[in-house]
Amino acid sequence: MKITVSPDTFALAEVFTISRGSRTHAHVLTVRIQDGEHQGWGECVPYARYGETLENVTALIEGLKTPVDRNSLQEMLPAGAARNAVDCALWDLDAKRSGKRAWELAGLDASKPEITAFTLSLASPEEMKLSAAKHAFRPLLKIKLGTPDDMVRLEAVRAGAPKSRIIVDANEGWSAEVYSELAPHLIRLGVELVEQPMPAGEDDMLAEIARPLPVCADESAHDCASLVHLKGKYDVVNIKLDKTGGLTEALKLKQQAIAEGYRVMVGCMVGSSLAMAPAVLVAQGAMITDLDGPLLLSQDRENALFYDDSGVHPSTAALWG
Repeated sequence: MKITVSPDTFALAEVFTISRGSRTHAHVLTVRIQDGEHQGWGECVPYARYGETLENVTALIEGLKTPVDRNSLQEMLPAGAARNAVDCALWDLDAKRSGKRAWELAGLDASKPEITAFTLSLASPEEMKLSAAKHAFRPLLKIKLGTPDDMVRLEAVRAGAPKSRIIVDANEGWSAEVYSELAPHLIRLGVELVEQPMPAGEDDMLAEIARPLPVCADESAHDCASLVHLKGKYDVVNIKLDKTGGLTEALKLKQQAIAEGYRVMVGCMVGSSLAMAPAVLVAQGAMITDLDGPLLLSQDRENALFYDDSGVHPSTAALWG
């Protein structure tokens, strides 16, 4: 068994901005696992918010002892980007070895298309209104907030896309007081969910205040072990493979979260279709699917995921799984 890891860069269709900064390219790591005649691959997006860089994630992957399988990997690497890319590559490898699709190996029904959110980049209210109008044909828009001018931006987006469903992501940018003040206006404008209004580790007040619309844990939710810290504070859990450390833990987290009464959102970092493909399995039946990474790129992998009015379609075997 041979594991190789290499950096890849994908240009974005336009500058993508959130409250933490802007980017023009998606920088990812691609892992390939060769075992005889079969090769599996996976992708991860190291995220600075969690102390990850291309370099330290590469070092973790290159330090793995082989052979490794999906079960042993869970003990060999912590939850995070490194384990994600290796885990997804192992799923792809096992699918190719067995001649079965990944959903079959997972004991799931065949995957179907899921309507996905499309994220509007943070910009001036005027620019966001124009962007919303451009994408008003999309059924679900996601707005990045977390600034002093959030309401002006939200009003502008609603004016630009009066019929689209809307969710918002505050990216840890609010306090409990700001959330309480904004919540009635969010409801008035038809917002269906707010992601991570307060910083992870500083969100205990969410258990003390009214939550008139669903609040989703993103930065506060990583793997199954993190669920205990969400109780009473959140209504929805955002599952991202780069946080869970791969498809294996993501499927477990989805099952456990639902069993504990949470609803599920399945999200992503800005990556290619290779990163989204395994997440589509987790997104089946989710409250919210947010797998728009490839839609934000000006270039993608070969055999890329297909998006249409039905949403994001499952991958072909030529791409992954």
